[in-house]
Amino acid sequence: MYAVVATGGKQYKVQEGEILRVEKLAGEVGSAVTFDQVLMTSDGTNVALGAPLLEGVAVVGQIVEQDKSKKVLVFKYKRRKRFRKMQGHRQPYTAVKINTINA
Repeated sequence: MYAVVATGGKQYKVQEGEILRVEKLAGEVGSAVTFDQVLMTSDGTNVALGAPLLEGVAVVGQIVEQDKSKKVLVFKYKRRKRFRKMQGHRQPYTAVKINTINA
């Protein structure tokens, strides 16, 4: 069984038991998190689509890690003007282990 959830402005396909990296969520490591914006569920034969969301369906997970991703370098350059600027950025993320899909 899998579901499509929306969080952090993005959509993710999730299955039970997998670890999902999403935009930073509030909460401590080990606390439960519920995704209630479920767009679609499927159990292999039956597919349920929301318009736009499914009512009474939720995906429950547990926060495994709160960390920052690898550094992304931003480099600006203007030719013939001696302008160069380098900047780095590390985006925070939350790793969530999906426990159940309540459909």
